[in-house]
Order: sequence, then structure tokens, then C-alpha cells
Amino acid sequence: MLPEHDESQFHLLRSRRFLPLFLTLFLGAFNDNLFKNCLLVLVVTSVITSAGQDKDLLVNMAAALFVLPFFLFSPLAGQLADKYEKSLIVRRVKLAEIAIMALGVVAIAAQNLIGLFAVLFAMGAQSTFFGPIKYAILPQHLHPDELVGGNAQVEMGTFVAILLGTLLGTLVGGLDHYLPVIAAALLTVAVLGWLASRRIPAAQPHAPHLIIDWNPLTEMRELLRLARERQAVWHAILGISWFWLLGMAYLTQTPNFVVEYLMGGVELIALLLCAFTVGIGLGSLLCDRMSGHRVEMGLVPLGSLGLSLFGIDLYFSSTVFQPAENGSLLAFVSAPDGLRILFDLLMLGMFGGFYIVPLQALIQWRTPDGKRARVIACNNIFNSLFMVLAGLLGMAFLGLAQFEIPEFFLVLAMMNIAVALFIFRQVPEFTMRFLVWLLSHSLYRVHHQHLERIPERGGAVIVCNHVSYVDALILGGAIRRPVRFVMAKAIYDLPVLNFIFRTGGAIPICSRREDEAAYRQAMAQIAEHLADGELLCIFPEGMLTRDGHMNPFKGGIERIVAETPVPVIPVALKGLWGSFFSHWRGVFRWGWKLFSRVDVVAGHAVPPELVNAEDLYNQVAELRGSKK
Repeated sequence: MLPEHDESQFHLLRSRRFLPLFLTLFLGAFNDNLFKNCLLVLVVTSVITSAGQDKDLLVNMAAALFVLPFFLFSPLAGQLADKYEKSLIVRRVKLAEIAIMALGVVAIAAQNLIGLFAVLFAMGAQSTFFGPIKYAILPQHLHPDELVGGNAQVEMGTFVAILLGTLLGTLVGGLDHYLPVIAAALLTVAVLGWLASRRIPAAQPHAPHLIIDWNPLTEMRELLRLARERQAVWHAILGISWFWLLGMAYLTQTPNFVVEYLMGGVELIALLLCAFTVGIGLGSLLCDRMSGHRVEMGLVPLGSLGLSLFGIDLYFSSTVFQPAENGSLLAFVSAPDGLRILFDLLMLGMFGGFYIVPLQALIQWRTPDGKRARVIACNNIFNSLFMVLAGLLGMAFLGLAQFEIPEFFLVLAMMNIAVALFIFRQVPEFTMRFLVWLLSHSLYRVHHQHLERIPERGGAVIVCNHVSYVDALILGGAIRRPVRFVMAKAIYDLPVLNFIFRTGGAIPICSRREDEAAYRQAMAQIAEHLADGELLCIFPEGMLTRDGHMNPFKGGIERIVAETPVPVIPVALKGLWGSFFSHWRGVFRWGWKLFSRVDVVAGHAVPPELVNAEDLYNQVAELRGSKK
């Protein structure tokens, strides 16, 4: 069992398990965008094109050539990443990048458009083979409580690299003597990326006996099948792809938005792009702290809500903005509505970070080791598809339908609401986790002790004292792996809470005297889920405490373990007595302070042959101590 840590997520940047991979990713994304945007500037400014060539067509061809390899080679890339040692593949891909960039420099010097487009296609192919590895390797090198922090820094680094590559590529492409600068930059960054990749620790393959299918169509169907095996993973892929559509739409339309509606120049374009990118980095980094170093799906609805609210406000702030005559950067930031637009883009990025980081971590966490890279390859295909759709949406609304850009931003915000409702309806777990996260970060300050004693895998039972109507929510929010609760039917049927319990797969139970058939059905379900390796939690008191003191544990836990031998972990809740949801002075009565501290304390696992209700009672009472 790996211990939980309380360090900042930035401790990973001091670790060989993460830093070389992070630098390799950052430099690769930077180089891709440096070359791509320098090429686009050279095409648009006619440096490497003739007067008779359609520049818009060439720009769109360049974008398509970079994305096309993701459709062609992602199935093969996912298979290779599952079959072979990952760090070796990374080093070979980075060696290929040096060769590709050298050919790119030659093509730029020769002003050979066909050669440049061939290099752009090769860059897309190189990125395609790297894509599944960068996310599949993280769970092998990081501890479970580092996974969100690692993903957050990867997302932050990727967007910062994209922004820097875009800005510097645009600036270098506009220089009179661009060739020596772009040549030195491309080759230096490629070599530094290869050197960084040599320090990545080995990551052994999880499917070494996999037989490679070289047919991209049949393998693409197989990737789709693997991705759809788990509903939450499949909808996480759709959610991530939707975010890339939104991000691409905002990034693509921002230059024209600045020029046509804000009457600004290059400096303002750079400022707004920086605000969006910095927001994504900020939101990504905050994810780790807000989720308590765990994969917290409750942040996804929060992120989606922010994306829609600030997208709508961007429309209203844009329509009331009065541009200054000189269109200077100072005039923009001096205007109240200018700062509001800047803030909207910053918040769009930040809530985007809340949205995408948990989804990316979910795919890594819930996908079996031997299939992870192929599922991520499927995710890359859908990301590319949705980025293409972003361009098609822009052409449809701004071209055919004659929408204004602010109106297009409003459409995106409203579409995001529809997409969110669809995903959260299909996977109610996201909404349930959001409600649990709100509860544990608003009414209470939840602290954990020794939760690493709870097994990460395999069937087990948690026994806990029963203090309030939200005990299950507190425990579900604190424990890393999914918990299936066995609870009194009267509590299970409570309005609002019933949605959460039902969504979480709780098992309602009653005494034999109340309903013999329901009792037997519940016991059968308990045995089935334990046999499947799930983690269950029961409250052996059988009722909420009425005076703050623990009631004796009933013998049901002994019958459960006798039928399905699994370890039992005693857990104590401290600090909930006297809260709104307890029976202190009568249930649902105010009079307690907000943000009260609640402790969740785990004891050592008890082997099934030693399970005794009275002993478990004593252990939970000792863990609880004098604090009710």
C-alpha cells in the first residue's frame, strides 16, 4: 500500500519519475506548434507561395495534414504502447523528431511547399505515436495520490507549450531573416527533447503477447469496443473531446474576435490567448488541491457549469464593449468591460482545467493496465475528430448562418449545457460525486487519517459508527476507491439523498422481522458484490445514534464474513454529532457552526477468521476516542 502524501504536487518536478517525461512532453508540444505556426505565417505572407495559390486552401490543408495521422496511425500507436516498453518507444519517437525537424529546415530553406507539407504530416505521425504513451505511462510511474497532480501539470504544460509555440512561431515567421532562427530553434528543442527522454524510467509493457493488427479500420473498431466496455470511461472520452472542440473554437476565433470586435492588434491577441491558457494551467493545478490528491469526478460538473456561465458572460461583455479609437492594449485593460472580457477568458480556461483533468485521470485509473494505451489512442482519435468539428462549426455558424463571433461564443456555451446534461444523465456518478464534493467542501472540513489501510483492490468490508444521515456521503467522499454502502432502507428512501444512494449502488436492507424476502435479497447482493472484489461499507449499529454514544454492533457482520470471507476494516467518524444531519437536539435543526471539522480514521484490517462484532465495536470506539 502506498502512503498518501501531503506535499505540493510540484514535488513531482523534483522526481525522475515525472520530470524527464514532463520536459519531453513540453518540448515536443512546443516544437510542433513552433514549426506549424511559422509555416502558416510563411504561407499567408507569400514567402513560400506564389500569387496564384489559394492561401486559405493551403492553410486548411496544413491543418488537415497535421490531424490526419491521428486517424490513420492511432490504432497502431495504441497497440505498440501496450505491447512494448514505453520509454524505449519515446526515445525512438524523439530521435525521429530530430530527423523530421532537420528535413523541415531543408524544406524551409528550399521553400519547397510539398516538402513542408510532408514534414507537417510526419510531425503529426510522430505526435500520434507519442500520444498514447504520455498518458498510459503516468499510472506506472506515479503513486495513486499523485495521478491527478501529474495529469494537472501535463495539461498545464501542454497548453503553455502550445501557446508559446504559437506565439514564437508567428513572430519568427515574420522576421526578415527567419531561416537561421527557426533552424536553430527547431533542432535545439528536438535534441533537448531527446536528451530528456533518455532519463525517463522504464515502463514495462502490460500486454507483451498482444498480436498487432495492422489494419487501421478493424483495429479502430476494436479500440471503440475497448473504450465502450466501461460507461464512465467512454463518456469521459466524449467529455474530453468536447472540451478540445470548445478550446479549439475559442483559440481559433480569438484573433478575428480581437481585430473585428475589440479593434485591437497582435498584443491584445497575445494577451487574451495568454489569459485562456494561464486559466487552464491554473485550473489544472488547483484540481489536485481541490480533489485532495485523488481522482474526483465531482469537479467535472463544476467545470462544466463554469464553462457555460463564463461563455455566456463573454457574449454579454463583448456586446457592451466600447473599443477605444486607438485600439491600444492600455486602452483595453483600462476599460471595465475590457477587464471583464479578460476575466471571462481566464475563468473559461480555469473551469476548463477543473473539467478536463479529472476526466483524463479517470481514463487512466479505470482502464485495465493491458488496455490503457489503446483506450487512450481511441481518446486521441476522438479528440482529433472533435477539433475538426470545431472548424466545421465555425464555418457553419460564422459563414453559412452569418452569426457574429460573440453570438458563436454564446452558441458554444449553450451547446455545452446540452452536452453536459447528456453526459451527466448517462453517467449519474458525476452528479453524485459533485454533490458529495460540495457537502465535504462546504458544510464540513473533512480530514483523513490512515485511509491507506483500506485495500486498493479485492473484496473487503468497512464497519463504521453511525452518527448522521450523511455518513455515507462523508465516507464516499473520503475513501479513494468506490464504496458500495449497505444502509437502512428508511435512510436509503430519504428524498434527494435517495438519488445519491441509488446512483452509488447502495444496498437497502431491513431486519428479518420487517421483511424476510428483502433481507435475504440484500444478503445475496452483499455476497455477490464481495465475491466480485468490491468494497462494501455497513453500519453495524443498525440505527443512528440518538445521544452521540455508539450503540452495540449487531452480528450481521459476522454472518456476512462467514458466507464470503474478506477482511474487515474498522473506521470511525468523529465530529458529526451536533451537525444539522444528526439527532442532536432533534434532527435537521440549526445551531452548529459551518465548516466544522470531521475526521475519518481507519484502523488495521481484521482477517475474516478473527471477525467478531464486539471486538469491532471496541476498535471503532478506540479510533473515535472522546470526540463524538
